[in-house]
Formats: sequence, structure tokens, C-alpha cells
Amino acid sequence: MRAIELQSFSVDSLRMTERPDPKPKPGEVRVRVKACSLNFRDWLMAQGTYNPKQKLPLIPVSDGAGEVIAVGDGVTGFRPGDRVLGHFFPAWQSGEPSVEKFAVSQGGPFDGWLCEQRTFPAYALAHVPAHLSFEEAAALPCAALTAWSAIVTLGRVQPGMRVLIQGTGGVALFALQFAKLAGAEVIMTSSSDEKLARVKAMGADHVINYKADPQWGRTARALTNGAGLDHIVELGGAGTLMQSIRAIRPGGFIAMIGVLSGASNDLQIPLVVMQQVRLQGVTVGSKDGLDAMLRAMTLAKLKPVLDERFEFSEAGVRAAFNHMGSGSHFGKIVIGIE
Repeated sequence: MRAIELQSFSVDSLRMTERPDPKPKPGEVRVRVKACSLNFRDWLMAQGTYNPKQKLPLIPVSDGAGEVIAVGDGVTGFRPGDRVLGHFFPAWQSGEPSVEKFAVSQGGPFDGWLCEQRTFPAYALAHVPAHLSFEEAAALPCAALTAWSAIVTLGRVQPGMRVLIQGTGGVALFALQFAKLAGAEVIMTSSSDEKLARVKAMGADHVINYKADPQWGRTARALTNGAGLDHIVELGGAGTLMQSIRAIRPGGFIAMIGVLSGASNDLQIPLVVMQQVRLQGVTVGSKDGLDAMLRAMTLAKLKPVLDERFEFSEAGVRAAFNHMGSGSHFGKIVIGIE
């Protein structure tokens, strides 16, 4: 089978290689991969900044979907012909996270989906909702589940709550969809008026260009008549956290997800303490969370926003990674594998 390997830390080192066709062991499922999608994590992995100690070569990309072509002994939940997608943390089936549950993840430190075939433990897979294509299903495992965890599992957003979501990347767009599904009032921020117009069309109630309005935290708070936001999906990191703290209400919830604007900052702790703000780190989620999210998406017939589709070739994959690195995309970048 063909696979793309990251052979050194550079997008230019993504190379097409040949590997033996995998065979399922007991408890495993053999999948013909149909599509992958990129996360910012995949771009960082290719640069060597996500994990400089990552062992190479590596088949990158954490998210994918495909068709079952064989099952090993003891597998009862899947059969050939089933459409499946992956779970990012196979060992995290339910409950709270732990070192052991975080130890196994797709696309680093273990091989990912950017290949024609893979075998997976049956518990690392879920059935694709009938209304989704392979490309749409491939967009879900990391970004969608992270947004679901931030909004639903951990955030417990309720109808009428006021939610601010930073940016217009994959997690942000899923968070908008889930927050509106929960009945929340949503504010979106971006540096692009064009992207803000698109999220407005998707259902965002208010939009703020943070480049034109550096003190967007005050503006967001003003939209609540001074009460403050109930919930903020914090994707910027060090460069945006203080604005989030200024925008949040006393006792409000900030879901810490991204570090796009930096990883460290001089946090004004008194503002957090005096307002009793809850800062919650979010790292994808459990298999239980994935299953719940897929049920909700099935009932609501929700579909992810897809950006551009690239071909499964050295040139195509490199172009997809560079497109991710440019930050110009709106929605999920997908790679079709036929």
C-alpha cells in the first residue's frame, strides 16, 4: 500500500512510500482509508514544533475515515463495508483523562491516517453517520470533538447563555454549530471581515473584528449590557486570554484550547480570583463524548464546513499542509484517498 511519511521535520520531507498491506490481529479492524482532514496540530507536527522528540518516519495526520475491508477474530461491532471514522485517543474510552489515556494518539506519537490502509483496535473506531460523506466524517475526530467537549461535555452550555468563540478555524466553526444547537447567543471574533460575514450567515448573532478593535473584550462585554459572557472558547492563547478575562462574567467559564497567539503570558491572577473565573483546559475528548456528538449530529443533520480538497500525492499533501500553515482556510482541509 502507499503511505505518506514525514521523514524529517519539514513539509518538503513528506514523501510517498510503499508499506506492506496490514493484516488485522484479533480485536482489530482493517480499514481502506477514503479521506483525511488536517488540524493545526498536524502542521506543527510537520514543523517539529509540536513534539521535537517525535520519532521519524511517521505517517502523519490524526483524523480520517474509511471503509472496513476485514476484521480480526473477536470483532463484533464492525463488518466489511461499514463506514468508520477514528477516535484520536483510543485508550480514552470514558471518564476523566489520565496519563495512560493520553499516551496513545493518532498522527503522533503513533502513525496516523495518511495512507491507503490501516488497522485499528475496534474500540478506536466509530460508525459514520449516514448523512455524512467520507470527507465530512474525516473532519470530525479532533476539531469537532474538541468543540463538543468545550461547549457540551465540560462547558454545559444551556439555552439563552452568551458564548464568545474566537476565530473561524475548524474548532471555532464546530463550536458555533454546537452552541447554536444548544440555544446559545454567540459572538464570533476574527481579523477577517469576509470570514466574519460567513459565520454571520452560519448563525452567529454578533461579530467583532479583533484587529480593528484590539479591546474587543470590552466590546463583547458591552453586547451583554455589562453583565459579561457566560462562556468563552479561548483559541488564541497568551495574546487573547486577558481580553477573555475582561469579557467573562463573574463565575464564567473559559475553555482553554488553542495557543495560536502564544503559549505564555503575564496573567493578571487577581482578575481571575476576584471574579471566580473557571479556566478549563480542553484536549479533544473521550470515546463516549465522540459517540454522543455523533448522535447529536445525526439527529440535527449537522455537517462540517469543508474548505479545499487535495489529492493524495506528494505535491497534493504538501499543498494541503502549506494551505493549513497559511491560515487562509475557512473550514476543514481534506485529502481524498481513492
